[in-house]
Amino acid sequence: MSESDDDGQLREAIALSLRESSCAYNATPTKSKTETSRDVIDLTDSPPNKADTSRQHEGHGRDTAVTSPPTTENPLALGVLGLNRKEMEEQRLARKRKASISPPPARRKQCFSGDERLKPATPTTSVPLPSERRSLHYPRGVVKKTWAFGHAREQDIKIEEVLQRDDLQLAVLSAFQWDVEWLLRKISLGRTKMIFVMQAKEEAVQSQYERETAGMPNLRLCFPSMDGGVNCMHSKLMLLSHPTYLRVVVPSANLVPYDWGESGVMENTVFLIDLPRLDKGEEIQKGKMTFFGRELIHFLEAMGLDDEIVDSIHKFDFSETKGLAFVHSIGGPHVGEEWRRTGYCGLGKAVQVLGLQDEGPMEIDFVTSSIGSLNNDFLKMIYLAAKGDDGMTEYGHRYKQGNKSKFKRNTNTTEPENDVTLLEQIRRNFRIYFPTNETVMHSKGGASCGGTICLQSKWYNSASFPQSLMRDCKSRRAGLLMHNKILFARRQQPSASAGRQSCPAWAYVGSANLSESAWGKLVRDQRTKAPKLTCRNWECGVLIPVHLNDAQPELGIPDSVCNMDVFRAHVPVPMVYPGEMYGTRKPWYFTEQ
Repeated sequence: MSESDDDGQLREAIALSLRESSCAYNATPTKSKTETSRDVIDLTDSPPNKADTSRQHEGHGRDTAVTSPPTTENPLALGVLGLNRKEMEEQRLARKRKASISPPPARRKQCFSGDERLKPATPTTSVPLPSERRSLHYPRGVVKKTWAFGHAREQDIKIEEVLQRDDLQLAVLSAFQWDVEWLLRKISLGRTKMIFVMQAKEEAVQSQYERETAGMPNLRLCFPSMDGGVNCMHSKLMLLSHPTYLRVVVPSANLVPYDWGESGVMENTVFLIDLPRLDKGEEIQKGKMTFFGRELIHFLEAMGLDDEIVDSIHKFDFSETKGLAFVHSIGGPHVGEEWRRTGYCGLGKAVQVLGLQDEGPMEIDFVTSSIGSLNNDFLKMIYLAAKGDDGMTEYGHRYKQGNKSKFKRNTNTTEPENDVTLLEQIRRNFRIYFPTNETVMHSKGGASCGGTICLQSKWYNSASFPQSLMRDCKSRRAGLLMHNKILFARRQQPSASAGRQSCPAWAYVGSANLSESAWGKLVRDQRTKAPKLTCRNWECGVLIPVHLNDAQPELGIPDSVCNMDVFRAHVPVPMVYPGEMYGTRKPWYFTEQ
């Protein structure tokens, strides 16, 4: 392929900047209409002919520009995809005049940290050796921090190292915020087929996107349903198909440069696992797929991905996911038995399936970058789900269903006896990590980089908000702000069973913040009187158990609650622990700056 051909595809891609994206409603999961006229693709497609991939064009994967964050976590802040037609054309002409690319000019107010204003990050492209291509980097799964410019590398990863563009055949990418101009420099346009799972408004907007990308045969679009009161498509997920394996990636980061550390002001968390390709002609029978694989497939189907893509999942070996759980929130209402497998009900089911349920008290540390209108009922939902409850306990009390609830009535109080105990446990054992105004203002990026950290004062100051649970969220990497969404759960008294040490802890890593929009709410359907779960967001994440025999052996089996060191070998703990209580300080309110 010639350089002009590659540039032609890039020029077609920048047309995606012409429209704005917003949260709205679709009637059904929508696939690009143009797909019917394109070749069928799946995750096991062979790479293009050598003649098509012989040239590696300069500039791709060598972006040195740093793009500032939007003013709020809203796709409107970047336009539709953060592209700039005029600048992209200027860069194309510059490539023809010289052998290398200079950083594109700044378009928005830059978000830098201190003296790093003069030293923008220069990501490096990871080019694996032939022997490395045949091996699996993360066969059992791993959780890493996103790399941050200006900080020592430790348990971290760059976007280039995630994508491994050198032999990337197909990339299925979903996010809430996009900077496609930046993203396309990380991917070989002539080599890699792409599917972008995006939020769009109505059918007219979807059609516009399809027309603007019709000249890019390697790109397709998928629009998950926004029907049923859905607010936004917030999930972050990557399916990266390589010649010998499928990499499944679940980050908290959007597809924008500052979320991946290139401005040195923000950090995120990434789960990755490499699943080997099965021998030709082999595939996993549907009845033998792991729980992780079944829920991943269910989520992909709900989003509206092509059947060929979904079916090809069975051509990879999921055996190493048997100890993990894929957890999701599928936008819209869920009835029948479907409500049990998504939202916070699905989280509780995942805890059960992995054998992590516990009747005793739990220690919960929730790191979040956005907080909704919290109250006791919502906290009980999340706390009980962490213990393995499917949602019916809190639901039963709320609708006073007698023996259908685990609660026992106490005739001397207006609250169920067990409910009083439950609330006491939450007040003692539940901590919410969110930065104070002071922490954001004194961070490397300052106030201008706090636009994706969201809480409204009207919610925080309401009588029902659990202010006593709030802890200041400070990064262990000094000066960084966090876009993480991590639930750390620890049993208070783990014990040995049948001669082997039990699992004292687990963590959720993904896209779901601490809000009802992210996790849903189980209500009684007015028509059928049966339970119905409604989720206003699309979210996804991974539940990762921590077994003592897999963690630091010297920890042993404690007599009381495990400290956060139990996660050391499995999930990096990004915040300073224990976090400081707020006291008289107030949280960060971006909208009031």
